Amino acid sequence: MEQLLSAQYQLIRGARGALFQYLHSIPSADLLRPVPAFNNSSILALLTHVANSYLHWLEAFDQGVAVNFYRDEAITTVNDAEEMFKAVDVAVTDFLSRYKADYGRPFTKKHPRRGIMIATTPLMLYTHVTTHEFHHKGQILTMSRLLGYTPVDTDVIRF
Repeated sequence: MEQLLSAQYQLIRGARGALFQYLHSIPSADLLRPVPAFNNSSILALLTHVANSYLHWLEAFDQGVAVNFYRDEAITTVNDAEEMFKAVDVAVTDFLSRYKADYGRPFTKKHPRRGIMIATTPLMLYTHVTTHEFHHKGQILTMSRLLGYTPVDTDVIRF
């Protein structure tokens, strides 16, 4: 199953790469522009949220380690975002390797910030962070449209 999930993550990285390539065509000022329809968040702030979510669930929650989360104001260009996602790639690779023997093994852990117990499996955590990324990728493309740009196809299967 590790090969399957690793192959799936490579497809996700390809879709993310298509998004980054598109975002390189948008001036940084617009990538940082608050979009009222999205709670005044910016495209780069939403990318930071996505990266931090991966780190939260796959490192802070799963391993119980302190994580230095990225700050919105530190990510000011697409290049910064691409560098940030290199840390995400390492976290995912480590996570998939750590659980390769049993992605379905249930466990319960205390959520570090909310103080509640969460019952999950490694597969659920992986699925959560990857689908979370795609949810926000759609929002990022909508934000770009609201800023006057024409989004490109960033799906796993692109035409």
